Amino acid sequence: MSLQPILNKLRPKMDEVSQKLTEDLRTVRTGKASASFVENIPVSYYGTQTPLKNMAQISTPDAFLIVIQPWDVNALGDVESSLRNADLGFGVTNDGRVIRLSLPPLTQERREEFIKLIHQKAESARVVLRGLREESWREIQKEEKEGVLTEDDKYQGEKDLNKLIEQENDRIKLAIEEKERELKTV
Repeated sequence: MSLQPILNKLRPKMDEVSQKLTEDLRTVRTGKASASFVENIPVSYYGTQTPLKNMAQISTPDAFLIVIQPWDVNALGDVESSLRNADLGFGVTNDGRVIRLSLPPLTQERREEFIKLIHQKAESARVVLRGLREESWREIQKEEKEGVLTEDDKYQGEKDLNKLIEQENDRIKLAIEEKERELKTV
């Protein structure tokens, strides 16, 4: 038996954590409008919670405006209601055909709040990664005690786990630095 099955089980879980963080970071507002702010907001559409991106065209004609045009005009009220309930801090106007979201310019104070928020999200991702590493480490130790792995395998496994965690932490660090640069750009 080798370490590879344990490490191979760990990699997709770690990738999932990084992907989730990347998605979370896309929803944090920078200085310009982005469809990602609203695309996953659930809208009650004929009794079913549907992500906004599955029922409307979302565009950003300029840096401070998001335009949402539902494919079914009858859903306009539901979309507007969901956007207001999402409490995004954007001005919401409905002209009967499209909904416009006006984004106020970010203040320095708000930018700093968002920077704190992205660092909290990154730390949460790191905590999950440490938990996954710990789970794999216990599995390696268990297999070593059962005689499936040698002591050398155990120590090699620890080195490999630490290397994987370090690589994921570096990916998280790069993502946070990039988002922080975006937030600081006026």
